[in-house]
Amino acid sequence: MQPEEYQQLVLHNSPRRPLVKNAIMAFLTGGLFCLLGQVFLDIATIIERTEMEAAAVTLAAMILVGTILTGLGVYDEIAEIGGAGAAVPITGFANTVTSAAMEFRREGFLTGMGSKIFIIAGPVIVYGILSGFIVALTKALLTGLL
Repeated sequence: MQPEEYQQLVLHNSPRRPLVKNAIMAFLTGGLFCLLGQVFLDIATIIERTEMEAAAVTLAAMILVGTILTGLGVYDEIAEIGGAGAAVPITGFANTVTSAAMEFRREGFLTGMGSKIFIIAGPVIVYGILSGFIVALTKALLTGLL
């Protein structure tokens, strides 16, 4: 059988993905996480003195939610249903880092959890800083500061 024939056979026999259903579920899941974040922000705005402090508390609360749901094994089920809606928010990042820590906890705090967390977090931090620098540089160039 030729590779082209095989590809046609695979395409013909592969199950169709429910793209519309997946998009709706991702939208709803991400929306529920955003709603939860908004509730935390509204509560933190009442408690904290500034908006920046309220935002920091909200981010910490959402990271805590993602970590707890991962530790309880619930986040994977949410991600199975919600797809990208569960992966995109900061709770998804917390899930990824917590999963790496849980997977390597038997190797110890330093060589296991401590080092394996940065396998996931490291690239995010590096590219986050790099993209922030590029945006700031672009803004400075466009406004004539440089």
